[in-house]
Amino acid sequence: MKLNELSDNAGATKKRKRVGRGPGSGTGKMGGRGIKGQKSRSGVAINGYEGGQMPLYQRLPKRGFNKPNRKSYAVVNLGLIQKFVDAKKIDAKKAITEDVLIESGLVRRKLDGIRVLAKGEVTGKLTIEVTGASKSAIDAVAKAGGALTVAAPAAAEAEA
Repeated sequence: MKLNELSDNAGATKKRKRVGRGPGSGTGKMGGRGIKGQKSRSGVAINGYEGGQMPLYQRLPKRGFNKPNRKSYAVVNLGLIQKFVDAKKIDAKKAITEDVLIESGLVRRKLDGIRVLAKGEVTGKLTIEVTGASKSAIDAVAKAGGALTVAAPAAAEAEA
């Protein structure tokens, strides 16, 4: 086999439709845009416009609100922590704190704290100290012989 003999499978690639290239092409003259009007012109975007009728997004009622002081946690799965321990990026003998997770590169930034979820398997005995964790994550770590302690975030203590 030589480089000049290489070719794609039949039907794998399709020629680009070249618009406005003469009457013989089938899409010549107006290029499939019809006659005159706003949509035949260039630079037109009329998303959500319904010809003067009240648009659907305005006819429907507003729902809900965004909590102004909501907390946003950095999420880590147990499987990833175990993977980093296996790769010797995290020392399993010491307690795994939020700072350790950031140093290892597993979490980029703390945000309002780090929350551990139970996706993945835990094989080793780990001691983890984080801001939040799901019940199943706490159970999974305990089952493997470790401990997962959830500390209240510092901001919550200041408010109380």
